[in-house]
Amino acid sequence: MKAECHTKSPERAVSPSRVDDDVLLDAARACVLDQGVRRTTLTDVARRAEVSRMTLYRRFPDVRSLLTALMTREFGQLLARVSGSVTGQNARARLVGGSVASVRAIVADPLMRTVLDRDGELVLPYVVQRLGSTQHIAEQFLLAQLAAGHEDGSVRMADPAAQARALLLVVQSFVLSHGPATVDVGAEALLAELAHVLDASLAP
Repeated sequence: MKAECHTKSPERAVSPSRVDDDVLLDAARACVLDQGVRRTTLTDVARRAEVSRMTLYRRFPDVRSLLTALMTREFGQLLARVSGSVTGQNARARLVGGSVASVRAIVADPLMRTVLDRDGELVLPYVVQRLGSTQHIAEQFLLAQLAAGHEDGSVRMADPAAQARALLLVVQSFVLSHGPATVDVGAEALLAELAHVLDASLAP
């Protein structure tokens, strides 16, 4: 029998124009946390959000578009929180600190952990086939930090696009492999090594 996420009350019709996207995305988040990505349906989300299924379908025609919007929102908010709290004497220090803090925040985030732990195979296409929206958000953050580092002289001059892509690949590997990588190595010790790797590769 299929498990359903907890609901508050029977479905009721609401005009699509009156429903904020965050209401729908919050409902999707609750469903994913309850039962994982694969078992979440648009019907579950509509019921949780207390809107009609047609209201949800008009905004998000399928589960994939809904979950893409959810992950983009969650990752964007997480990155904004991290970037707003990072300090450093120069752009390189802020880039390294922000990258390490982002890994720490992502692997501790309940939604990100649920996706990786329960539905990790869904991430595979974004590793071997194409970059996703969250990766592009991360890359834009890295590009901005690299530009600042080139300007203040704290980051080695190179093609910014290539540097950002290389940094993205390194940092995301620490996110995706965090579980098995920390079975017999301390998480903070591993993050300290990530900081050394990034700092050494970026130094002029």
